[in-house]
Amino acid sequence: QVQLVESGGGLVQAGGSLRLSCVASGRAFSSYAMGWFRQAPGKEREFVTAISWSGASTHYADSVKGRFTISRDNAKNTVYLQMNSLKPEDTAVYYCAAERGPSLGSRFTHEYDYWGQGTQVTVSS
Repeated sequence: QVQLVESGGGLVQAGGSLRLSCVASGRAFSSYAMGWFRQAPGKEREFVTAISWSGASTHYADSVKGRFTISRDNAKNTVYLQMNSLKPEDTAVYYCAAERGPSLGSRFTHEYDYWGQGTQVTVSS
């Protein structure tokens, strides 16, 4: 069992930056691929980015490529999402998720086994 807790959300002006953190409790964090997803009001949850268990492989949604960076520190059981050049359309609840198995990090919500409670990010224009 893995528990995930996100933090770092808030209100920021367009063009600003935020850094989200997701701390995992439980066993074998380093064996999980990790992903960040987001959900805006009235929309489906969508993939943002994912990172492999080792951190060697990352991939991003086209909408955030070049602006967002995912990283992880397995010694701290933490995955990060650095968000730069934020836009109003980035406004959403951001969720981290953990995927068991030898994965590079899926783009699909149903392949993740554990989810955090989410943290709100609001970007004003």
